[in-house]
Amino acid sequence: MRFAHETLPQRVVFAPNEAAGAIGDEVTRLGAERVMVITAPSSASLADALTDALRVAHVHDEVVAHVPVEVAERAREAAAKPRADALVSVGGGSATGLAKAVAVTAGLPVIAVPTTYAGSEATDVWGLTRGTTKTTGVDAKALPRAIVYDASLLRTLPVERSVASGLTALAHCVDAMWGPHADPIDRVLTGEAMRGLQQGLPAVKADPGGVKGHEQSLYGAYLAAVAFASAGSGLHHKICHVLGGMFHLPHAQTHAVVLPHVLALNTAHAPEAERRIAAAFASPNATEGLAALRARLDAPTALRDYGTPEDGITKAVDAIFAAAPSNNPAPLTPAKLTALLRAAWEGAVPRPSLPKKANPL
Repeated sequence: MRFAHETLPQRVVFAPNEAAGAIGDEVTRLGAERVMVITAPSSASLADALTDALRVAHVHDEVVAHVPVEVAERAREAAAKPRADALVSVGGGSATGLAKAVAVTAGLPVIAVPTTYAGSEATDVWGLTRGTTKTTGVDAKALPRAIVYDASLLRTLPVERSVASGLTALAHCVDAMWGPHADPIDRVLTGEAMRGLQQGLPAVKADPGGVKGHEQSLYGAYLAAVAFASAGSGLHHKICHVLGGMFHLPHAQTHAVVLPHVLALNTAHAPEAERRIAAAFASPNATEGLAALRARLDAPTALRDYGTPEDGITKAVDAIFAAAPSNNPAPLTPAKLTALLRAAWEGAVPRPSLPKKANPL
Protein backbone atom coordinates (compact mmCIF):
# COMPACT_ATOMS: atom_id res chain seq x y z
CA MET A 1 0.00 0.00 0.00
CA ARG A 2 1.76 3.12 -1.21
CA PHE A 3 -0.03 6.46 -1.62
CA ALA A 4 -0.17 10.08 -0.43
CA HIS A 5 -3.48 11.52 0.72
CA GLU A 6 -4.11 15.20 1.42
CA THR A 7 -7.05 16.34 3.55
CA LEU A 8 -8.21 19.86 2.72
CA PRO A 9 -8.45 22.33 5.65
CA GLN A 10 -12.07 23.31 6.10
CA ARG A 11 -14.61 23.74 8.89
CA VAL A 12 -17.95 21.97 8.34
CA VAL A 13 -21.03 22.76 10.42
CA PHE A 14 -24.28 20.80 10.31
CA ALA A 15 -26.90 23.07 11.85
CA PRO A 16 -30.49 21.97 11.17
CA ASN A 17 -32.85 24.94 11.44
CA GLU A 18 -30.01 27.12 12.73
CA ALA A 19 -28.22 28.30 9.58
CA ALA A 20 -28.48 32.03 10.38
CA GLY A 21 -26.79 31.68 13.76
CA ALA A 22 -24.16 29.31 12.37
CA ILE A 23 -23.31 31.75 9.57
CA GLY A 24 -22.90 34.53 12.11
CA ASP A 25 -20.61 32.37 14.21
CA GLU A 26 -18.42 31.56 11.19
CA VAL A 27 -18.18 35.22 10.19
CA THR A 28 -17.07 36.02 13.73
CA ARG A 29 -14.48 33.22 13.69
CA LEU A 30 -13.02 34.73 10.52
CA GLY A 31 -12.88 38.17 12.09
CA ALA A 32 -14.82 39.54 9.12
CA GLU A 33 -16.77 42.78 9.36
CA ARG A 34 -18.12 43.50 5.86
CA VAL A 35 -19.48 40.53 3.93
CA MET A 36 -20.54 40.32 0.34
CA VAL A 37 -23.46 37.93 -0.19
CA ILE A 38 -23.58 35.99 -3.45
CA THR A 39 -26.92 34.44 -4.35
CA ALA A 40 -29.20 33.96 -7.33
CA PRO A 41 -32.38 36.06 -7.51
CA SER A 42 -34.41 32.94 -6.74
CA SER A 43 -32.61 32.60 -3.39
CA ALA A 44 -32.44 36.32 -2.55
CA SER A 45 -35.16 36.33 0.10
CA LEU A 46 -33.62 33.31 1.82
CA ALA A 47 -30.17 34.93 1.74
CA ASP A 48 -31.58 38.14 3.20
CA ALA A 49 -33.14 36.23 6.09
CA LEU A 50 -29.98 34.22 6.79
CA THR A 51 -27.68 37.26 6.79
CA ASP A 52 -30.01 39.82 8.38
CA ALA A 53 -27.86 40.08 11.51
CA LEU A 54 -24.62 40.60 9.58
CA ARG A 55 -23.06 43.78 8.27
CA VAL A 56 -23.68 43.18 4.56
CA ALA A 57 -21.59 45.40 2.31
CA HIS A 58 -23.18 44.20 -0.92
CA VAL A 59 -25.61 41.58 -2.23
CA HIS A 60 -24.57 40.27 -5.63
CA ASP A 61 -27.24 38.34 -7.52
CA GLU A 62 -25.80 37.94 -11.02
CA VAL A 63 -25.33 34.19 -10.79
CA VAL A 64 -25.02 32.23 -14.04
CA ALA A 65 -24.41 28.50 -14.55
CA HIS A 66 -20.85 27.50 -15.48
CA VAL A 67 -19.58 30.96 -14.35
CA PRO A 68 -18.94 32.92 -17.56
CA VAL A 69 -15.71 34.92 -17.37
CA GLU A 70 -17.48 38.25 -17.79
CA VAL A 71 -19.86 37.43 -14.93
CA ALA A 72 -16.90 36.58 -12.69
CA GLU A 73 -15.18 39.86 -13.58
CA ARG A 74 -18.24 41.89 -12.60
CA ALA A 75 -18.50 40.01 -9.30
CA ARG A 76 -14.82 40.69 -8.56
CA GLU A 77 -15.34 44.40 -9.21
CA ALA A 78 -18.42 44.39 -6.98
CA ALA A 79 -16.44 42.84 -4.11
CA ALA A 80 -13.67 45.43 -4.41
CA LYS A 81 -15.89 48.53 -4.30
CA PRO A 82 -17.28 48.11 -0.76
CA ARG A 83 -13.99 46.53 0.43
CA ALA A 84 -15.68 43.31 1.49
CA ASP A 85 -13.54 41.10 3.72
CA ALA A 86 -15.52 37.84 3.37
CA LEU A 87 -17.97 36.20 1.00
CA VAL A 88 -21.15 34.33 1.94
CA SER A 89 -22.63 32.23 -0.86
CA VAL A 90 -26.21 31.02 -0.49
CA GLY A 91 -27.58 28.65 -3.11
CA GLY A 92 -26.51 25.87 -5.43
CA GLY A 93 -23.29 25.13 -7.24
CA SER A 94 -23.49 28.21 -9.47
CA ALA A 95 -23.52 30.58 -6.48
CA THR A 96 -20.68 28.66 -4.85
CA GLY A 97 -18.76 28.65 -8.11
CA LEU A 98 -19.04 32.42 -8.49
CA ALA A 99 -17.86 32.93 -4.91
CA LYS A 100 -14.85 30.74 -5.69
CA ALA A 101 -14.06 32.77 -8.79
CA VAL A 102 -13.97 35.92 -6.67
CA ALA A 103 -11.97 34.26 -3.90
CA VAL A 104 -9.26 33.04 -6.27
CA THR A 105 -8.37 36.56 -7.39
CA ALA A 106 -9.36 38.62 -4.36
CA GLY A 107 -8.11 36.21 -1.69
CA LEU A 108 -11.33 36.58 0.32
CA PRO A 109 -12.53 33.71 2.52
CA VAL A 110 -15.81 32.04 1.57
CA ILE A 111 -18.56 30.75 3.83
CA ALA A 112 -20.72 28.47 1.69
CA VAL A 113 -24.36 27.77 2.52
CA PRO A 114 -25.54 25.11 0.04
CA THR A 115 -29.18 24.66 -0.92
CA THR A 116 -28.53 21.70 -3.24
CA TYR A 117 -26.25 18.63 -3.22
CA ALA A 118 -23.78 20.08 -5.73
CA GLY A 119 -20.74 19.46 -3.52
CA SER A 120 -18.67 22.33 -4.93
CA GLU A 121 -18.47 23.81 -1.46
CA ALA A 122 -16.16 21.00 -0.30
CA THR A 123 -13.61 21.20 -3.12
CA ASP A 124 -10.82 23.55 -4.15
CA VAL A 125 -11.82 23.26 -7.82
CA TRP A 126 -12.87 26.41 -9.68
CA GLY A 127 -14.44 26.66 -13.13
CA LEU A 128 -14.87 29.48 -15.66
CA THR A 129 -16.47 29.48 -19.09
CA ARG A 130 -15.23 31.63 -21.94
CA GLY A 131 -17.53 31.39 -24.93
CA THR A 132 -18.18 27.66 -25.35
CA THR A 133 -15.10 26.43 -23.49
CA LYS A 134 -15.19 25.65 -19.78
CA THR A 135 -11.86 25.64 -17.98
CA THR A 136 -11.33 24.22 -14.51
CA GLY A 137 -8.43 24.39 -12.12
CA VAL A 138 -7.38 23.79 -8.53
CA ASP A 139 -6.45 26.56 -6.11
CA ALA A 140 -6.32 26.56 -2.31
CA LYS A 141 -7.99 30.00 -2.29
CA ALA A 142 -11.05 28.50 -4.00
CA LEU A 143 -11.78 26.18 -1.06
CA PRO A 144 -14.50 27.73 1.14
CA ARG A 145 -13.16 28.33 4.62
CA ALA A 146 -16.39 27.04 6.15
CA ILE A 147 -19.58 25.26 5.10
CA VAL A 148 -22.91 25.62 6.87
CA TYR A 149 -25.27 22.74 6.09
CA ASP A 150 -28.90 23.17 7.14
CA ALA A 151 -31.15 20.43 5.78
CA SER A 152 -34.24 22.56 6.37
CA LEU A 153 -33.09 24.91 3.58
CA LEU A 154 -33.63 22.15 1.01
CA ARG A 155 -37.23 21.33 1.88
CA THR A 156 -38.59 23.64 -0.82
CA LEU A 157 -36.20 22.43 -3.51
CA PRO A 158 -38.27 20.87 -6.33
CA VAL A 159 -38.02 17.08 -6.29
CA GLU A 160 -36.66 16.98 -9.85
CA ARG A 161 -33.80 19.28 -8.88
CA SER A 162 -33.13 17.29 -5.70
CA VAL A 163 -32.85 14.10 -7.76
CA ALA A 164 -30.55 15.59 -10.40
CA SER A 165 -28.39 17.28 -7.77
CA GLY A 166 -28.17 14.09 -5.73
CA LEU A 167 -27.03 12.16 -8.79
CA THR A 168 -24.32 14.79 -9.30
CA ALA A 169 -23.11 13.83 -5.83
CA LEU A 170 -23.14 10.17 -6.89
CA ALA A 171 -21.04 11.17 -9.88
CA HIS A 172 -18.46 12.54 -7.45
CA CYS A 173 -18.46 9.10 -5.81
CA VAL A 174 -17.92 7.29 -9.09
CA ASP A 175 -15.12 9.57 -10.28
CA ALA A 176 -13.45 9.32 -6.86
CA MET A 177 -13.15 5.55 -7.31
CA TRP A 178 -10.74 5.92 -10.23
CA GLY A 179 -9.78 9.59 -10.51
CA PRO A 180 -6.17 10.53 -11.36
CA HIS A 181 -5.14 10.60 -7.68
CA ALA A 182 -7.63 8.14 -6.15
CA ASP A 183 -6.39 6.32 -3.06
CA PRO A 184 -7.81 3.87 -0.48
CA ILE A 185 -9.01 6.68 1.80
CA ASP A 186 -11.00 8.22 -1.05
CA ARG A 187 -12.64 4.86 -1.73
CA VAL A 188 -13.66 4.42 1.91
CA LEU A 189 -15.19 7.91 1.97
CA THR A 190 -16.95 7.15 -1.29
CA GLY A 191 -18.54 3.98 0.04
CA GLU A 192 -20.01 5.81 3.02
CA ALA A 193 -21.09 8.70 0.80
CA MET A 194 -22.97 6.34 -1.49
CA ARG A 195 -24.65 4.74 1.51
CA GLY A 196 -25.91 8.15 2.65
CA LEU A 197 -27.17 9.07 -0.81
CA GLN A 198 -28.72 5.64 -1.33
CA GLN A 199 -30.74 6.12 1.86
CA GLY A 200 -31.35 9.84 1.61
CA LEU A 201 -32.46 10.45 -1.99
CA PRO A 202 -35.40 8.01 -2.01
CA ALA A 203 -36.52 9.54 1.29
CA VAL A 204 -36.37 13.01 -0.30
CA LYS A 205 -38.38 11.73 -3.26
CA ALA A 206 -41.01 10.26 -0.93
CA ASP A 207 -41.17 13.24 1.46
CA PRO A 208 -39.59 16.39 -0.03
CA GLY A 209 -40.69 18.52 2.92
CA GLY A 210 -39.10 16.24 5.52
CA VAL A 211 -35.67 16.84 6.98
CA LYS A 212 -34.24 13.34 7.49
CA GLY A 213 -33.84 12.52 3.80
CA HIS A 214 -32.16 15.84 3.14
CA GLU A 215 -29.82 15.34 6.11
CA GLN A 216 -28.65 11.95 4.85
CA SER A 217 -28.26 13.28 1.33
CA LEU A 218 -26.25 16.30 2.47
CA TYR A 219 -24.03 14.02 4.53
CA GLY A 220 -23.45 11.79 1.52
CA ALA A 221 -22.91 14.73 -0.83
CA TYR A 222 -20.31 16.24 1.49
CA LEU A 223 -18.30 13.02 1.81
CA ALA A 224 -18.54 12.47 -1.94
CA ALA A 225 -17.14 15.93 -2.64
CA VAL A 226 -14.30 15.45 -0.15
CA ALA A 227 -13.32 12.20 -1.86
CA PHE A 228 -13.62 13.79 -5.29
CA ALA A 229 -11.45 16.75 -4.26
CA SER A 230 -8.71 14.31 -3.29
CA ALA A 231 -9.07 11.88 -6.20
CA GLY A 232 -9.33 14.49 -8.94
CA SER A 233 -11.61 14.84 -11.92
CA GLY A 234 -12.22 11.62 -13.84
CA LEU A 235 -13.79 10.93 -17.21
CA HIS A 236 -17.35 11.65 -16.08
CA HIS A 237 -16.60 15.21 -15.04
CA LYS A 238 -14.48 15.88 -18.11
CA ILE A 239 -17.43 14.88 -20.29
CA CYS A 240 -19.90 17.00 -18.35
CA HIS A 241 -17.63 20.06 -18.26
CA VAL A 242 -17.12 19.94 -22.02
CA LEU A 243 -20.83 19.46 -22.73
CA GLY A 244 -21.93 22.07 -20.21
CA GLY A 245 -19.58 24.74 -21.49
CA MET A 246 -20.12 23.95 -25.16
CA PHE A 247 -23.93 23.83 -25.11
CA HIS A 248 -24.79 25.71 -21.89
CA LEU A 249 -26.55 22.68 -20.43
CA PRO A 250 -28.04 22.50 -16.92
CA HIS A 251 -25.25 21.20 -14.71
CA ALA A 252 -27.05 18.68 -12.51
CA GLN A 253 -29.20 17.13 -15.23
CA THR A 254 -26.15 16.66 -17.46
CA HIS A 255 -24.37 14.77 -14.68
CA ALA A 256 -27.46 12.68 -13.98
CA VAL A 257 -27.76 11.58 -17.61
CA VAL A 258 -24.07 10.86 -18.29
CA LEU A 259 -23.31 8.99 -15.05
CA PRO A 260 -24.71 5.50 -15.86
CA HIS A 261 -22.94 5.47 -19.21
CA VAL A 262 -19.52 6.20 -17.72
CA LEU A 263 -20.15 3.64 -14.99
CA ALA A 264 -21.06 0.98 -17.57
CA LEU A 265 -17.95 1.80 -19.60
CA ASN A 266 -15.51 1.54 -16.70
CA THR A 267 -16.69 -1.07 -14.20
CA ALA A 268 -15.52 -4.17 -16.10
CA HIS A 269 -12.02 -2.65 -16.15
CA ALA A 270 -12.04 -1.70 -12.44
CA PRO A 271 -13.18 -4.79 -10.49
CA GLU A 272 -12.36 -3.46 -7.02
CA ALA A 273 -14.28 -0.25 -7.62
CA GLU A 274 -17.15 -2.26 -9.13
CA ARG A 275 -17.40 -4.41 -6.01
CA ARG A 276 -17.39 -1.37 -3.71
CA ILE A 277 -20.09 0.40 -5.72
CA ALA A 278 -22.23 -2.76 -5.89
CA ALA A 279 -21.89 -3.21 -2.12
CA ALA A 280 -22.95 0.38 -1.49
CA PHE A 281 -26.07 -0.23 -3.57
CA ALA A 282 -26.62 -3.68 -1.99
CA SER A 283 -26.82 -4.97 -5.55
CA PRO A 284 -25.25 -7.90 -7.44
CA ASN A 285 -23.35 -5.42 -9.59
CA ALA A 286 -22.73 -1.69 -9.84
CA THR A 287 -24.67 -0.93 -13.03
CA GLU A 288 -27.79 -2.73 -11.82
CA GLY A 289 -27.57 -0.97 -8.47
CA LEU A 290 -27.40 2.47 -10.04
CA ALA A 291 -30.18 1.59 -12.50
CA ALA A 292 -32.45 0.50 -9.64
CA LEU A 293 -31.83 3.72 -7.72
CA ARG A 294 -32.39 5.84 -10.84
CA ALA A 295 -35.68 4.03 -11.46
CA ARG A 296 -36.85 4.78 -7.92
CA LEU A 297 -35.94 8.43 -8.39
CA ASP A 298 -37.34 8.82 -11.93
CA ALA A 299 -33.96 10.24 -12.96
CA PRO A 300 -33.21 12.21 -16.15
CA THR A 301 -32.26 9.91 -19.02
CA ALA A 302 -31.43 11.76 -22.27
CA LEU A 303 -29.13 14.66 -23.14
CA ARG A 304 -31.44 15.67 -25.98
CA ASP A 305 -34.08 16.57 -23.40
CA TYR A 306 -31.81 19.30 -21.99
CA GLY A 307 -30.65 21.10 -25.11
CA THR A 308 -27.81 19.02 -26.53
CA PRO A 309 -28.00 19.15 -30.34
CA GLU A 310 -27.53 15.86 -32.15
CA ASP A 311 -24.60 17.23 -34.13
CA GLY A 312 -23.04 18.25 -30.82
CA ILE A 313 -21.90 14.66 -30.31
CA THR A 314 -19.31 14.97 -33.05
CA LYS A 315 -18.33 18.47 -31.94
CA ALA A 316 -17.68 17.37 -28.35
CA VAL A 317 -15.73 14.14 -28.90
CA ASP A 318 -12.33 15.64 -29.71
CA ALA A 319 -12.45 18.03 -26.74
CA ILE A 320 -13.45 15.24 -24.37
CA PHE A 321 -10.80 12.88 -25.71
CA ALA A 322 -8.13 15.56 -25.21
CA ALA A 323 -9.29 16.25 -21.63
CA ALA A 324 -9.82 12.63 -20.52
CA PRO A 325 -7.43 11.38 -17.82
CA SER A 326 -4.81 8.96 -19.03
CA ASN A 327 -5.56 6.48 -16.23
CA ASN A 328 -9.24 5.97 -17.07
CA PRO A 329 -9.95 2.27 -16.36
CA ALA A 330 -11.38 1.52 -19.81
CA PRO A 331 -9.11 2.34 -22.77
CA LEU A 332 -10.59 5.28 -24.66
CA THR A 333 -10.92 5.97 -28.36
CA PRO A 334 -12.93 8.64 -30.20
CA ALA A 335 -15.22 5.85 -31.40
CA LYS A 336 -15.96 4.70 -27.83
CA LEU A 337 -16.68 8.26 -26.71
CA THR A 338 -18.93 8.80 -29.70
CA ALA A 339 -20.89 5.67 -28.82
CA LEU A 340 -21.17 6.75 -25.18
CA LEU A 341 -22.41 10.24 -26.08
CA ARG A 342 -24.85 8.84 -28.65
CA ALA A 343 -26.34 6.52 -26.02
CA ALA A 344 -26.58 9.36 -23.50
CA TRP A 345 -28.14 11.66 -26.10
CA GLU A 346 -30.77 9.07 -27.02
CA GLY A 347 -31.41 7.94 -23.44
CA ALA A 348 -30.47 4.35 -24.29
CA VAL A 349 -29.94 1.74 -21.60
CA PRO A 350 -26.19 1.64 -20.81
CA ARG A 351 -24.42 -1.56 -21.81
CA PRO A 352 -21.42 -2.65 -19.69
CA SER A 353 -18.17 -2.59 -21.66
CA LEU A 354 -16.26 -5.86 -21.38
CA PRO A 355 -12.47 -5.97 -21.71
CA LYS A 356 -11.17 -7.79 -24.74
CA LYS A 357 -9.97 -11.33 -24.13
CA ALA A 358 -6.34 -12.04 -24.89
CA ASN A 359 -5.68 -13.93 -28.11
CA PRO A 360 -4.80 -17.59 -27.43
CA LEU A 361 -1.20 -18.56 -28.12
